[in-house]
This record gives sequence, C-alpha cells and structure tokens, in this order.
Amino acid sequence: MGDCADGPYRTPATQLQITDAERAKLKARLQVRKAPEDEKLRRRIVLGCADGQSGTVIARRLDTTIQTVSKWRRRYQAYRLAGLNDAPRASRSRSVGDQQVQQIVDKVRQNTPGNATHWSVRQMSRETGVSPAKVQRIWHAFGLKPHLQETFKLSTDAHFVDKVRDVVGLYLAPPDRALVLCVDEKSQIQALDRTQPGLPLTFGKPATRTHEYKSHGTTSLFAALDVATGKVIGQLKRRHRSAEFLQFLKAINAAVPGQQEIHLIMDNYGTHKTEKVRAWLAAHPRYHVHFTPTSASWLNLVERFFSQLSEKWIKRNIHTSVNELEQSIRQYIDRHNENPKPFVWHTSADTILASVARAAFSINSNYL
Repeated sequence: MGDCADGPYRTPATQLQITDAERAKLKARLQVRKAPEDEKLRRRIVLGCADGQSGTVIARRLDTTIQTVSKWRRRYQAYRLAGLNDAPRASRSRSVGDQQVQQIVDKVRQNTPGNATHWSVRQMSRETGVSPAKVQRIWHAFGLKPHLQETFKLSTDAHFVDKVRDVVGLYLAPPDRALVLCVDEKSQIQALDRTQPGLPLTFGKPATRTHEYKSHGTTSLFAALDVATGKVIGQLKRRHRSAEFLQFLKAINAAVPGQQEIHLIMDNYGTHKTEKVRAWLAAHPRYHVHFTPTSASWLNLVERFFSQLSEKWIKRNIHTSVNELEQSIRQYIDRHNENPKPFVWHTSADTILASVARAAFSINSNYL
C-alpha cells in the first residue's frame, strides 16, 4: 500500500527514498541530449516519486499511465539505478555454431573459389551450407568485404621518414610570416566532347551520357595552393617541360610580395630539378623547397584541389577545343578564389609513419 502510484482507493503517496548521489546521477543522465526518451521518462518518474508526488500527478505530468509509474518505482526500489535498464530478452538459439562461423571467416580470408578471384555471398552459401543472409551477417559482423579492393604503393624513398616529418611539420606548424605553397602539375587534361547528347536528370532517373567521346587535345595545369587560405595560383600550358615550370615559378614570384619567405612543397618530378630551375631558386633565396617522398603524392595538398577540379568541373563538362577547356578551368579557379577554403591537415607524422610501418609489416609477412 506504500506505492506512490494512486490506485482506485487513493492511498497517500509515500516518498521514495534516494541518496544525494543517486539523485545527481539521475539528473546528469537527463542532461544527455541524445539519451533515449524512454530512459529519460523512467528517471523523471523516479525523481517525481523521490519528491513525494503522487502517481496520478506524475502520470499526468509526464503523459504516461499510473501502471508505468508504479512499475518503475518498484524496479528502482528493488534494483536501484540498474533497475531502470531494460531486462534482457529471451532470444532464439543460434542456428550457426562457432565452428561454422570460423569456417566462413577463414575461407573468405584465406582461399578463393575455383571460378572467381573472390567470394560472393551465394558462392559461400553453396560451399558452406549456410543461408546467404547468414553469410552476409557474419561478414558484416567481422568487417569482411571480399568484393572491395583498395590500391596502394609503398614509397621506397631512402629519406621517407625525414621528408614526411618535414612536410607534415609545415602543415601543422607553419613558419611565422611565411607562405607555404603546395605546387604540382595536373598534366594531359583532355578537352572531351561526347559523340551524342545525353538525357537530363529527371524524377526517378539519373542523367545519362554516352560512353563514346571525341578528344580535341590536351592542356596542363600548373597550380600552387596556399595552405593557409586555400587560394590557388594557376597557369595553363600546352606543354609540360622544365621551361614551363620555370615560367610558373616566375608567375608565383610576381604574385607574392617580394620580401615574404616562401616554402614550396612539391614532388620529385624531373622538371622540378633541372639545372635552370635550381639556378633560379638559388638566385631567389627567399624560396625554400621541401620535396615529398617518392610515390607519396597524397602528401601534397594541391592534389585535393586537383581532385575537386576533376570531380566537380571537368568530368561532366563538354569542351570542344583546348581553348574552351582552358577558359573553363580559369573560370573554375577564379570562382574558387572568390571563396576559398583551406584543406586542413590533421594527421601527425608519427601516425602516418606508424600506419606505413604496419602496412609494410603485413605485406612482408604475407610474402614470407
């Protein structure tokens, strides 16, 4: 008869006794914005009972039933905070044993089917006698995706560690009052025109284009990305030689105030290291060159800009001449520079080196 929920006989509410620590924990959980609403309801019920409110008042205030209020009061009295959790539900017995699960995991990781390079769900189902749905659930539980394959290439640069620390250091802690520019070339950009017109996007159907195209020539984009602001200095050239790269360096020099120190991050491409380029850099001592490791173009942030240029602008556009293509790229750069956003680098050199070390160890282990 001591329940705080009023029954048909209107028994007086008895205050639920809770400690100050319990009250603090109940209130703290209510402040969690993404906590489930049913969980918050239970805590509000307990707090109401602890304040001496009747079950009728609590049920009306929280828009629930008196039976619900009574249930969670009793659960709290019996089990305290742990009683506010849902009781575990009975589940069906497993139809796939641990041995079968291990067999499916080992087979997809260590073997291939006789008629394919990788397993499919249905092939694995036929091979093991486990339903396709259960095979899929097992693969998902272990994060196995045999239909996917990623590409990689480990750098063989003898100075890989030093170069990674040098470049990443510029990203995470750039020098004061100096300009850090990521420099590279996107060569052989094709001016492509489709042989037939496509269909526009419509309800329930994507836009279409023919797979056949006409090429009207190529151009190369020389670009320097300002790491701090995201602005881009760009020049388009029909040829991709050391002479064109030297012209681009002169364009950078003209665009940047004469006294400011400039740090150039670029790869080991031959046009960056010719005698004329080295002589020009030596005659302009405010330039400091930082080379990325070989086979590590991902370390140069200007590659992110090139990727956006391709995906957002060039890939779906139609260009009937190189002149039209070059004008289009200039237009994209101008619009980009009107509202630039820097690509912010977060990963430390230690994290990168540890990841590369794990990859190299795994590869070497598989070949032993």
